[in-house]
Amino acid sequence: MPETASLSQLALQKFKRNFWGVLSFWFIVAVGIVALLAYAIAPDDSQNANQMHLSIHSMKPGFQVQILTLPSKEEADQSVISKFFFGKKTTATEQPISDFKVVDDQLQITEYATDGVVGLTKIIPKEKFPEGLSVQQITDTYIRKHTFYLGTDKYGRDLLSRMLVGARISFSIGFVAVFISLVIGIFMGAIAGYFGGKIDAAIMWVINVTWSIPTLLLVIAITLALGKGFWQVFIAVGLTMWVEVARVVRGQVMGVKQMQYVTAARALGYTDMRIIAKHILPNVLAPVIVISAANFAGAILIESGLSFLGIGAQPPMPSWGGMIKDHYNYIILGKPYLAIIPGIAIMSLVMAFMLVGNALRDALDVKG
Repeated sequence: MPETASLSQLALQKFKRNFWGVLSFWFIVAVGIVALLAYAIAPDDSQNANQMHLSIHSMKPGFQVQILTLPSKEEADQSVISKFFFGKKTTATEQPISDFKVVDDQLQITEYATDGVVGLTKIIPKEKFPEGLSVQQITDTYIRKHTFYLGTDKYGRDLLSRMLVGARISFSIGFVAVFISLVIGIFMGAIAGYFGGKIDAAIMWVINVTWSIPTLLLVIAITLALGKGFWQVFIAVGLTMWVEVARVVRGQVMGVKQMQYVTAARALGYTDMRIIAKHILPNVLAPVIVISAANFAGAILIESGLSFLGIGAQPPMPSWGGMIKDHYNYIILGKPYLAIIPGIAIMSLVMAFMLVGNALRDALDVKG
């Protein structure tokens, strides 16, 4: 036990000396915290950050506009926990305006319009707002200046809010897909490596067949079989990534099962499952941890590709790949940032996981 602890401490010290690995680790932690608190910190905290303002679509980062909120008499019944995790169910209507004034104790607004066009002028009756409020109180409460720090998408939604909520998709797909691949891969690889013979041949046949099919095509086939949707994509990606884990675990188990402590465990009459779970697997986890980091990055890329093809997370759920799909044609229309911003987010998160994986590989390398 002391030796194991000292090896773990040595690996941790080696990891801490890797600047890019540590920086990438904290970047991943920061993105994870942002994903968890997405609705708490997003300017648009509605479900899926889906408040549309078509009159201000495709605006540049830093764009400011006044927004009038018209409350609804039907209040959505929702708990605080539901708001935190799933966003606010809003029944209110938001209207971008360029100007407003009080005329005969009534609120007069001018709707926002682009390209130098003067927007329509409307009178908003006080009955639209809660009773007992003066026009001044209405303007102070229901008219606010909103800054779109990353601009708006082609539907006039806040791009920053969509990016923050979309981070959840990338993180979730990574965790769920890697978990599924670890459960299946470790089980299949350990059984094949430990028992060998016909069991090994049968499992390796399944692995080789799965390995020979292009990953994206296999994911598309599984997705079409399970149906389009959020969880279907997670399961599909996880079911295609287990082969790498299984091959690594099989090779490691084949080497470890020849060790003396495994022979001693057999002599003591321990069952095969106990020997695998208690004595072999704890000693082959180092390469599995490294490959899991790479699989995490691969899962994010696959999900982004599926969303770009339209079979990933379905609208209005925000996904970085889906945002690129919606705006890739804007690259030649003078507003490339609408596609570049989510592209940079995908690239940064994938690179961070790859750098962490490389740092873990160096830290856990006993020969090093």
